[in-house]
Amino acid sequence: MTTNRIGDVHITRDGHVATVTISRPPNNSVSVDLMRDLADALHMLDKEPEMRAVVLATEGKVFCAGADLSGRANEVGLDSPTSNPLYDQAVRLHSTELPIVAAVQGAAVGAGLGLALIADFRIATPEARFTANFTKLGFHPGFGLTHTLPRLVGKQQAALMFLTARRLKAEEAHAIGLVDQVVAADALLPAAHHLAAEIAENAPLAVRSTRKTLREGLSASVKAQTDHEFIEQQWLMKTEDFREGIKSVAERRPGNFKGR
Repeated sequence: MTTNRIGDVHITRDGHVATVTISRPPNNSVSVDLMRDLADALHMLDKEPEMRAVVLATEGKVFCAGADLSGRANEVGLDSPTSNPLYDQAVRLHSTELPIVAAVQGAAVGAGLGLALIADFRIATPEARFTANFTKLGFHPGFGLTHTLPRLVGKQQAALMFLTARRLKAEEAHAIGLVDQVVAADALLPAAHHLAAEIAENAPLAVRSTRKTLREGLSASVKAQTDHEFIEQQWLMKTEDFREGIKSVAERRPGNFKGR
Protein backbone atom coordinates (compact mmCIF):
# COMPACT_ATOMS: atom_id res chain seq x y z
CA MET A 1 0.00 0.00 0.00
CA THR A 2 1.31 3.44 -0.94
CA THR A 3 0.01 6.89 -0.07
CA ASN A 4 0.58 10.48 -1.09
CA ARG A 5 -1.35 13.74 -1.23
CA ILE A 6 -2.01 16.69 -3.48
CA GLY A 7 -3.19 19.58 -1.34
CA ASP A 8 -6.27 18.39 0.56
CA VAL A 9 -6.62 15.30 -1.63
CA HIS A 10 -5.17 12.08 -0.19
CA ILE A 11 -4.38 9.13 -2.46
CA THR A 12 -3.98 5.57 -1.21
CA ARG A 13 -3.18 2.64 -3.50
CA ASP A 14 -3.99 -0.92 -2.49
CA GLY A 15 -3.46 -3.48 -5.24
CA HIS A 16 -5.33 -2.32 -8.33
CA VAL A 17 -7.67 0.07 -6.47
CA ALA A 18 -6.88 3.63 -5.44
CA THR A 19 -8.80 5.54 -2.80
CA VAL A 20 -8.94 9.29 -3.32
CA THR A 21 -10.15 11.15 -0.26
CA ILE A 22 -10.97 14.84 0.03
CA SER A 23 -10.17 16.25 3.46
CA ARG A 24 -11.41 19.81 3.80
CA PRO A 25 -13.52 19.91 6.97
CA PRO A 26 -16.15 20.59 7.96
CA ASN A 27 -18.04 20.71 4.65
CA ASN A 28 -15.50 19.70 1.97
CA SER A 29 -16.68 22.77 0.07
CA VAL A 30 -15.83 23.03 -3.61
CA SER A 31 -13.18 25.51 -4.73
CA VAL A 32 -11.13 25.95 -7.89
CA ASP A 33 -7.96 24.80 -6.13
CA LEU A 34 -9.58 21.74 -4.55
CA MET A 35 -11.13 20.58 -7.82
CA ARG A 36 -7.82 21.17 -9.63
CA ASP A 37 -6.03 19.02 -7.06
CA LEU A 38 -8.67 16.30 -7.39
CA ALA A 39 -8.46 16.37 -11.19
CA ASP A 40 -4.66 16.22 -10.99
CA ALA A 41 -4.90 13.19 -8.68
CA LEU A 42 -7.33 11.32 -10.93
CA HIS A 43 -5.38 12.03 -14.11
CA MET A 44 -2.19 10.94 -12.35
CA LEU A 45 -3.82 7.62 -11.48
CA ASP A 46 -4.97 7.23 -15.10
CA LYS A 47 -1.29 7.11 -16.08
CA GLU A 48 -0.44 4.33 -13.64
CA PRO A 49 -0.89 1.00 -15.47
CA GLU A 50 -1.41 -0.97 -12.25
CA MET A 51 -4.43 1.14 -11.27
CA ARG A 52 -7.78 -0.16 -12.48
CA ALA A 53 -10.49 1.55 -10.38
CA VAL A 54 -10.91 4.43 -7.94
CA VAL A 55 -12.97 4.96 -4.80
CA LEU A 56 -13.84 8.64 -4.28
CA ALA A 57 -14.54 9.58 -0.67
CA THR A 58 -14.56 12.58 1.62
CA GLU A 59 -13.87 12.94 5.34
CA GLY A 60 -16.41 14.02 7.93
CA LYS A 61 -20.20 13.94 8.08
CA VAL A 62 -20.77 15.93 4.87
CA PHE A 63 -19.86 14.48 1.48
CA CYS A 64 -19.64 17.93 -0.13
CA ALA A 65 -21.67 21.03 0.68
CA GLY A 66 -20.98 22.53 -2.75
CA ALA A 67 -19.52 25.94 -3.51
CA ASP A 68 -19.67 28.66 -0.87
CA LEU A 69 -21.46 31.34 -2.88
CA SER A 70 -21.42 33.74 0.07
CA GLY A 71 -17.63 33.56 0.34
CA ARG A 72 -14.77 34.79 -1.82
CA ALA A 73 -15.82 34.83 -5.47
CA ASN A 74 -12.35 33.91 -6.74
CA GLU A 75 -12.47 30.58 -4.87
CA VAL A 76 -15.36 29.39 -7.02
CA GLY A 77 -14.51 31.26 -10.21
CA LEU A 78 -17.35 33.77 -10.01
CA ASP A 79 -15.10 36.79 -10.34
CA SER A 80 -14.12 35.98 -13.93
CA PRO A 81 -16.00 38.00 -16.58
CA THR A 82 -15.63 35.47 -19.39
CA SER A 83 -15.32 31.91 -18.03
CA ASN A 84 -15.33 30.00 -14.78
CA PRO A 85 -12.05 28.22 -13.91
CA LEU A 86 -14.01 25.95 -11.57
CA TYR A 87 -15.88 24.61 -14.58
CA ASP A 88 -12.61 24.05 -16.42
CA GLN A 89 -11.82 21.59 -13.65
CA ALA A 90 -15.30 20.07 -13.89
CA VAL A 91 -14.55 19.27 -17.54
CA ARG A 92 -11.24 17.67 -16.52
CA LEU A 93 -13.00 15.60 -13.87
CA HIS A 94 -15.39 14.24 -16.49
CA SER A 95 -12.54 13.31 -18.85
CA THR A 96 -10.75 10.75 -16.66
CA GLU A 97 -10.24 7.12 -17.72
CA LEU A 98 -10.54 4.92 -14.63
CA PRO A 99 -13.95 3.82 -13.31
CA ILE A 100 -14.90 5.72 -10.15
CA VAL A 101 -17.09 4.60 -7.25
CA ALA A 102 -18.23 7.45 -5.01
CA ALA A 103 -18.84 6.74 -1.31
CA VAL A 104 -21.44 9.28 -0.15
CA GLN A 105 -21.83 9.45 3.62
CA GLY A 106 -23.74 12.71 3.99
CA ALA A 107 -25.07 15.73 2.16
CA ALA A 108 -24.15 16.22 -1.51
CA VAL A 109 -25.35 19.74 -2.24
CA GLY A 110 -25.20 21.81 -5.43
CA ALA A 111 -21.72 21.46 -6.88
CA GLY A 112 -21.27 18.65 -4.33
CA LEU A 113 -23.96 16.77 -6.19
CA GLY A 114 -22.05 17.56 -9.37
CA LEU A 115 -18.95 16.09 -7.74
CA ALA A 116 -20.81 12.87 -6.91
CA LEU A 117 -21.88 12.65 -10.55
CA ILE A 118 -18.33 12.55 -11.91
CA ALA A 119 -18.33 8.96 -10.63
CA ASP A 120 -19.68 5.97 -12.52
CA PHE A 121 -21.39 4.61 -9.41
CA ARG A 122 -22.59 6.02 -6.11
CA ILE A 123 -22.95 4.05 -2.88
CA ALA A 124 -24.62 5.95 -0.05
CA THR A 125 -25.55 5.63 3.59
CA PRO A 126 -29.11 6.24 4.82
CA GLU A 127 -27.85 9.59 6.17
CA ALA A 128 -26.88 10.81 2.68
CA ARG A 129 -28.89 13.60 1.11
CA PHE A 130 -28.86 14.85 -2.47
CA THR A 131 -30.01 18.29 -3.55
CA ALA A 132 -29.65 20.66 -6.49
CA ASN A 133 -30.62 23.70 -4.45
CA PHE A 134 -29.62 26.37 -6.96
CA THR A 135 -33.07 27.87 -7.58
CA LYS A 136 -33.56 28.17 -3.82
CA LEU A 137 -30.47 30.41 -3.93
CA GLY A 138 -31.81 32.45 -6.86
CA PHE A 139 -29.11 30.89 -9.01
CA HIS A 140 -28.71 28.68 -12.07
CA PRO A 141 -27.41 25.10 -11.76
CA GLY A 142 -23.72 24.67 -12.55
CA PHE A 143 -20.82 22.19 -12.64
CA GLY A 144 -22.38 20.63 -15.73
CA LEU A 145 -25.32 19.30 -13.74
CA THR A 146 -27.84 20.40 -16.37
CA HIS A 147 -26.22 17.75 -18.57
CA THR A 148 -25.07 15.08 -16.14
CA LEU A 149 -28.18 14.85 -13.94
CA PRO A 150 -30.72 14.36 -16.78
CA ARG A 151 -28.28 11.92 -18.40
CA LEU A 152 -28.38 9.82 -15.25
CA VAL A 153 -31.96 10.05 -13.96
CA GLY A 154 -33.88 11.35 -16.99
CA LYS A 155 -35.13 14.82 -17.82
CA GLN A 156 -38.30 14.61 -15.75
CA GLN A 157 -36.63 13.62 -12.49
CA ALA A 158 -33.85 16.13 -13.09
CA ALA A 159 -36.39 18.90 -13.70
CA LEU A 160 -38.15 17.94 -10.48
CA MET A 161 -34.89 18.23 -8.53
CA PHE A 162 -33.82 21.48 -10.17
CA LEU A 163 -37.12 23.35 -10.08
CA THR A 164 -38.22 22.31 -6.59
CA ALA A 165 -34.71 22.33 -5.05
CA ARG A 166 -35.99 19.45 -2.93
CA ARG A 167 -33.61 17.29 -0.90
CA LEU A 168 -33.70 13.58 -1.64
CA LYS A 169 -33.02 10.96 0.98
CA ALA A 170 -30.74 8.09 0.02
CA GLU A 171 -33.59 5.66 -0.63
CA GLU A 172 -35.41 8.24 -2.78
CA ALA A 173 -32.20 8.81 -4.75
CA HIS A 174 -31.83 5.05 -5.14
CA ALA A 175 -35.37 4.77 -6.50
CA ILE A 176 -34.62 7.14 -9.40
CA GLY A 177 -31.18 5.71 -10.20
CA LEU A 178 -29.12 8.50 -8.68
CA VAL A 179 -27.69 6.04 -6.14
CA ASP A 180 -26.73 2.44 -6.95
CA GLN A 181 -26.68 0.98 -3.45
CA VAL A 182 -27.61 2.06 0.09
CA VAL A 183 -25.63 0.54 2.96
CA ALA A 184 -25.09 1.17 6.65
CA ALA A 185 -22.52 3.81 7.55
CA ASP A 186 -19.96 1.29 8.78
CA ALA A 187 -20.31 -0.67 5.54
CA LEU A 188 -19.90 2.29 3.19
CA LEU A 189 -16.19 2.17 2.40
CA PRO A 190 -16.06 -1.65 2.36
CA ALA A 191 -18.98 -1.70 -0.10
CA ALA A 192 -17.35 0.93 -2.31
CA HIS A 193 -14.06 -0.96 -2.28
CA HIS A 194 -15.85 -4.23 -3.02
CA LEU A 195 -17.44 -2.76 -6.13
CA ALA A 196 -14.17 -1.16 -7.22
CA ALA A 197 -12.36 -4.48 -6.70
CA GLU A 198 -15.04 -6.29 -8.71
CA ILE A 199 -14.38 -3.89 -11.58
CA ALA A 200 -10.61 -4.27 -11.15
CA GLU A 201 -10.84 -8.05 -11.57
CA ASN A 202 -11.63 -7.58 -15.24
CA ALA A 203 -9.30 -6.94 -18.17
CA PRO A 204 -8.11 -3.36 -17.60
CA LEU A 205 -7.79 -2.33 -21.25
CA ALA A 206 -11.28 -3.65 -21.97
CA VAL A 207 -12.70 -1.84 -18.93
CA ARG A 208 -11.16 1.48 -19.95
CA SER A 209 -12.27 1.01 -23.55
CA THR A 210 -15.85 0.17 -22.55
CA ARG A 211 -16.04 3.08 -20.14
CA LYS A 212 -14.76 5.43 -22.84
CA THR A 213 -17.52 4.25 -25.17
CA LEU A 214 -20.20 4.66 -22.50
CA ARG A 215 -18.99 8.19 -21.75
CA GLU A 216 -18.32 9.18 -25.36
CA GLY A 217 -18.63 12.95 -25.74
CA LEU A 218 -19.28 13.49 -22.03
CA SER A 219 -16.49 15.98 -21.32
CA ALA A 220 -17.29 17.94 -24.49
CA SER A 221 -20.96 18.08 -23.49
CA VAL A 222 -20.03 19.21 -19.98
CA LYS A 223 -17.83 21.91 -21.51
CA ALA A 224 -20.67 23.19 -23.69
CA GLN A 225 -23.15 23.06 -20.82
CA THR A 226 -20.90 24.77 -18.27
CA ASP A 227 -20.28 27.57 -20.78
CA HIS A 228 -24.04 28.12 -20.93
CA GLU A 229 -24.51 27.68 -17.17
CA PHE A 230 -21.88 30.36 -16.51
CA ILE A 231 -23.62 32.86 -18.78
CA GLU A 232 -26.91 32.36 -16.94
CA GLN A 233 -25.21 32.55 -13.54
CA GLN A 234 -23.52 35.84 -14.39
CA TRP A 235 -26.74 37.79 -14.85
CA LEU A 236 -28.61 36.01 -12.06
CA MET A 237 -25.85 36.98 -9.60
CA LYS A 238 -26.79 40.63 -10.15
CA THR A 239 -30.42 40.18 -9.15
CA GLU A 240 -32.13 41.00 -5.86
CA ASP A 241 -33.43 37.44 -5.76
CA PHE A 242 -29.89 36.06 -5.65
CA ARG A 243 -28.98 38.23 -2.69
CA GLU A 244 -32.20 37.22 -0.95
CA GLY A 245 -31.59 33.54 -1.77
CA ILE A 246 -28.14 33.55 -0.22
CA LYS A 247 -29.47 35.32 2.85
CA SER A 248 -32.57 33.17 3.29
CA VAL A 249 -30.67 29.89 2.96
CA ALA A 250 -28.11 31.09 5.51
CA GLU A 251 -30.99 32.01 7.83
CA ARG A 252 -32.78 28.69 7.14
CA ARG A 253 -36.03 30.30 6.02
CA PRO A 254 -38.05 30.45 2.79
CA GLY A 255 -36.88 33.13 0.41
CA ASN A 256 -38.95 36.28 -0.05
CA PHE A 257 -38.39 36.53 -3.79
CA LYS A 258 -39.57 39.44 -5.95
CA GLY A 259 -38.63 38.28 -9.45
CA ARG A 260 -36.07 41.00 -9.91
